[in-house]
Amino acid sequence: MSTAELLVIIGGLTSLIKTYAAKLPAVVHLNAVPSGVKPSPETVDHYETIVSRARSQSAGTPFKGLNESFVTSLEAFEIGHLLGAIQPLLSALDHVERMQSEKEIEVGRVDEQRIREYRAALRKVLPGNRPELDNPT
Repeated sequence: MSTAELLVIIGGLTSLIKTYAAKLPAVVHLNAVPSGVKPSPETVDHYETIVSRARSQSAGTPFKGLNESFVTSLEAFEIGHLLGAIQPLLSALDHVERMQSEKEIEVGRVDEQRIREYRAALRKVLPGNRPELDNPT
């Protein structure tokens, strides 16, 4: 598995998270936790397929250590826990950057840009990152 292939996987998971997050209500009261707001079974199946592909392709590569993060993200995604799905992917991106800085892997300029884009997209989905909701007019 190359860095580019890994980033395709992270990009696919990021896209599914963004699609799911767009369907959630803007404000959720603490006494009405969205336990009934879960991704569709088809979306979960797609997420699981991507994670399974990552696990099979990463065997014997420097990226096999990321499998636990992908599985943790999948488990959180299945139950609709957005924060729990995002944090492991952000950790995976941190790990990739750490591997790059320690010269375990090579990351080209295009892949560096993709890492920044995926990180920004995931952070934008995190709760509290919608400034338009902070100061309603």
